[in-house]
Amino acid sequence: MSDDYLWDKTGQPDPEIQQLEEILGTLRYQTKPLEIPHDLVLPRRRSYFPFLAIAASLLLALLAGGIWLRLRSRSDIPPQQAHAETPKPEPTRDKSAVNPPLVVAANVKHPHRSASSAAREREAFAAKEQLMLALRITTEKLSLVQKKTQIRNQHKVG
Repeated sequence: MSDDYLWDKTGQPDPEIQQLEEILGTLRYQTKPLEIPHDLVLPRRRSYFPFLAIAASLLLALLAGGIWLRLRSRSDIPPQQAHAETPKPEPTRDKSAVNPPLVVAANVKHPHRSASSAAREREAFAAKEQLMLALRITTEKLSLVQKKTQIRNQHKVG
């Protein structure tokens, strides 16, 4: 027997090899075209989980931002001082005199506000840190959802 017959079917075959090929020939791979029935309807299953996760994350971020902005705006000017700082026009005795311009904003340090101002700053900083933590958690959750969605889509395609 020649080894060439085993590799490329050239040369003289061995009778035992021929007999073995005939016995195993029924188990040989036979190609068949893929036949998909025409009446087959695939159910379309949509997963709304990624959309709900994104919507919840945006809602959480907006809520945290709103709370942070509200706390920040409250700590800037207390309500009782906002009314006290607005100057009242003084009546002029001479009608020809020009009124002095109104001061809209002034950079004045108030000694009685220093303790409460420091507390407000600490509170604002803590609120900012909470917001940043919530945003980091939201980012990680969105990243996880995106990875799971990609893996799920790869399994469906492949």
